[in-house]
Order: sequence, then structure tokens, then C-alpha cells
Amino acid sequence: MKIATWNVNSLRVRLPHLLDWLAANPVDVLGMQELKLEDAAFPHAELAAAGWHAVTNGQKTYNGVAILARDPPQDVSRDIPGFDDPQKRVIAATIGDVRVIDCYVVNGQSVGSEKYEYKLRWLAALHEYVRVELTKYPKLAVVGDFNIAPGDADVYDPVAWAEDVLCSPLEREALQKLLALGLVDCFEQKTPEGNRFTWWDYRQMAFRRKMGLRIDHVLASPVLAQTLTAVTIDLVPRRLERPSDHAPVIAVFD
Repeated sequence: MKIATWNVNSLRVRLPHLLDWLAANPVDVLGMQELKLEDAAFPHAELAAAGWHAVTNGQKTYNGVAILARDPPQDVSRDIPGFDDPQKRVIAATIGDVRVIDCYVVNGQSVGSEKYEYKLRWLAALHEYVRVELTKYPKLAVVGDFNIAPGDADVYDPVAWAEDVLCSPLEREALQKLLALGLVDCFEQKTPEGNRFTWWDYRQMAFRRKMGLRIDHVLASPVLAQTLTAVTIDLVPRRLERPSDHAPVIAVFD
């Protein structure tokens, strides 16, 4: 099974890119983030015509997540149970015998801000949610834009970013606590040669200058991680005209 994640940063704008990418990349499951449209506006017809089933948790203008799959997703769940949050950032579904949680973690704006505190509370709620899901589903993947670079190797300039949002100690600690539940960072398990970044700012020609961060992740339960054979970051969509600022990440499980 091939499981991918991609922050498309406006599906309305990026739909042609998405359809072309899906045609060229035979994944089984794709978790998307930052749809920036409500469920009623989701392009179900276009994706169904291309052979995809979709479940969504959308929101106008901001946020929004969806799972695409070749087989119909089952047991769909939206949002984090018990966490009061108007922002649409989580959707989960079972595809075959694999449970997939697709999440768009809060950005946090700046260290010490209200949005940063919200991010830490949100991550704590995600931790509890994943802990419970792991007791139910031996094969579990948590995918998405985590807005956290796990370590200095995942940042083009770790000194400059040391205390900034996306790289701050408390954010990294929250991600490590999530991994401590038994999840495996699939990229680190395989660590492909070459590029390891998944996001580049639109400003300052960051992509061309290789000024990126690795903030998009595929995390797998121990049972699922045992079958991991490869991980790739696809830079092709980031080179297109009017691209998302994120690149897809693909994990292959035997």
C-alpha cells in the first residue's frame, strides 16, 4: 500500500495539479490538508471520474482536510473527539485494514502567542486521540502537515530557526511525545538520499535556494512500520507554475 500526504494549499487552485499528480503516481491513499473550501464545494465529481473515493472535513477559506482512496473509506471520523475546536483539521478513515488519521496541525504564528498556546493544547489533544486509536488499530498511519520540523537536520538553517515557531523546543517535545506512543517517523526509518525538505516559503526564492523545512510527515504504528519499504518526497509539483508551497510525501508499505 502506498500512503501519501500533501498540503495542497487551496484545492480550488491546485485541482489540476492534483489530478495530474494522481494520474502519474499510483498511490492507494492520499491525505490532503489546507483545502480552503467547504464540503459542499469539494470536487467529488472530478475525482470520482478519475477513480477516487473522497471523504472530507472542509472549512471556508482556511484549513480543511480530506482523504482520497482507491477503495471506499470506512468508519469515517472527523475532528478530535472531546476537543472543542471550530477549525477543521482532522479526518480519519479505515482503508482496507489500515486506519489513517489525516491532520493539519496548527501553525502557531509565533512563540508565546495565543495561537502558539492553542497549538500546544491541540497537540496534547491529538496525542490522547492517537493513543486511544492505537489500542484499536494495529495498523495505523498518522499523516499530514504537522508544522513541526523534528530536528536540526530538517531545517535549512537551524541556528536562525532555533527559537522560532515550527522549530521551538516545546513543539518538538510534543512531536516526540507523539512518537513515544510507538509511532515511527517513516522518513527517518528510510532516510532517502538528497532532499529531505517538504516545505519552502514562497518568498525569497526559497525553493530555488533550497531553504526548506521538513514539516510534512507519515508516522506509522509498529506493526505497519515493519512493512515499510520506501519513502520519497516528490519535488515535481513544487516546480510547477502556481504550486503549493509543500511537496507530497509518499510511504510504501509491503
